[in-house]
Amino acid sequence: MGHRCDNVYTINISKYDGRDRCFSSMHDQSWLWHRRLGHANMDLISQLNKDELVRGLPKINFQKDKVYEACQMGKKIKNSFKNINFISTTRPLELLHMDLFGLSRTPSLGEKSYAYVIVDDFSRYTWVLFLSQKNEAFYEFSKFCNKAQNEKGFTITCIRSDHGREFENIDFEDYCNEHGINHNFSAPRTPQQNEVVERKNRTLQEMAKTMLNENNLPKYF
Repeated sequence: MGHRCDNVYTINISKYDGRDRCFSSMHDQSWLWHRRLGHANMDLISQLNKDELVRGLPKINFQKDKVYEACQMGKKIKNSFKNINFISTTRPLELLHMDLFGLSRTPSLGEKSYAYVIVDDFSRYTWVLFLSQKNEAFYEFSKFCNKAQNEKGFTITCIRSDHGREFENIDFEDYCNEHGINHNFSAPRTPQQNEVVERKNRTLQEMAKTMLNENNLPKYF
């Protein structure tokens, strides 16, 4: 065994006097050619090797599932968001996460092609409202607010959504100002900030795909 000093491994041979010694150095040729060819992926190098398009490229096995650590770091565009293991709200309807997905390729029996998903941050209770057009989002939200507040006995304090035009418009702004609701927006191209409802959306979309693949109409629309 040797110890690395800067970019060199050093070893004290004197302490091995009087013993049989065998020293070897091992290096993965696939990574060497990966760097020489400008960090090309292994699939491309395998194809170059197969078609003999690069002079001097040895006939070695380039494993397709190998990932170079430097390439991973170089292609990483943002740090991962840490998971939050606690609920920041103290009561129902204090914060509502909202999102909308569609257009569904196959409309429902009620001719609905969009799903408007609302998730309560405290209880994670989820409401799904189905729309024919995106511009129906505000009308459905205003009806939902009156109904939910009367049923639960709490007032809505804050809502969170992305910057979609169905949420960021004058109707939503006037309604929130009139009823004292704080409307938060997630940063552009950062769905992680609205991940609570984004996960619900993905689940609903997978359910819809499964039902359509089984030749069943999405009756929950």
